[in-house]
Amino acid sequence: MRVMSAARAFVLAFLLCWAQVAFADVAVPPLTGRVVDTTGTLSSSDIGTQSQRLQDLQRRKGSQIAVLIVPTTAPETIEQFSIRAAETWKIGRKKIDDGALLVVAKNDHKLRIEVGYGLEGALTDVTARRIIDETIVPRFKSNDFSGGIAAGITRMIGVIDGEPLPVPAPEVSHESNDALLMFLNPLNPFTLFFLFAVGAISRSLLGRLIGSVLTGGLMGWFAWYSLGSIGVAAIAGAIVSALTFFADSLIAANQSFQRDYQRSHRGRGGWSSSSSSSWGGGGGWSSGSSSSSDSDSSFSGGGGSFGGGGASGSW
Repeated sequence: MRVMSAARAFVLAFLLCWAQVAFADVAVPPLTGRVVDTTGTLSSSDIGTQSQRLQDLQRRKGSQIAVLIVPTTAPETIEQFSIRAAETWKIGRKKIDDGALLVVAKNDHKLRIEVGYGLEGALTDVTARRIIDETIVPRFKSNDFSGGIAAGITRMIGVIDGEPLPVPAPEVSHESNDALLMFLNPLNPFTLFFLFAVGAISRSLLGRLIGSVLTGGLMGWFAWYSLGSIGVAAIAGAIVSALTFFADSLIAANQSFQRDYQRSHRGRGGWSSSSSSSWGGGGGWSSGSSSSSDSDSSFSGGGGSFGGGGASGSW
């Protein structure tokens, strides 16, 4: 009897585990671009074309629209899955909430337009429903998914273009930012060379003490700006101030050491002072960074919020 009871308990637990797996919510796919198609419905050219249009909208208005195509949202409804996806991706600008998400559940024959708080005045529930019923669904019924999504995006862009929204912030070049941070890095030898050159000029113009303090302060500012640590900035500034103050003594000691070393090695097969140093493993230096344009691969949500506004439909 005990064996039979244990067997029944094991079978029951096994069935419960499978039931939990079977009824688990569909995972929201990673946000890899403005158009995410997990069904292979759209061609790469279709995705590229629509992504470019949505990128142009973001540059012009600041708003973000994304498209997500999944096979099914079961066991959730399209509304439950859409709001979960919108909250996960955070489409739209933070505190402006001007994002919209078009979700298509292909096997379920359902779709939804999820609208962020900031667009609910223009892309109302009624407007979203008309875009679905009048523009997208008729094309989906004839299996023209690419045409339906393109036409739906066109109408959504038209509505958003008519909405007065805050001007998008000017784009910042990642390449120039990387170059600035690279220069401001206190461990960068070019930065150190620049600082000691400034130190030499400051010492000659302002005197040994003031010039050393000024150079140390400049180094401390570099360290604080690039690393964000006051403690590290103070230590770096103190070290550079000391090195600048005692630069003459250090240079004289180094020269004396070289002279003594050369004398001790004369007549021992010859000593060559030639040396080569390379940096980065190949006689050159590279920051290791590349220019990052606003390509679709770098697209991410801006922190927008959603409250369930929008509309759903089926075909």
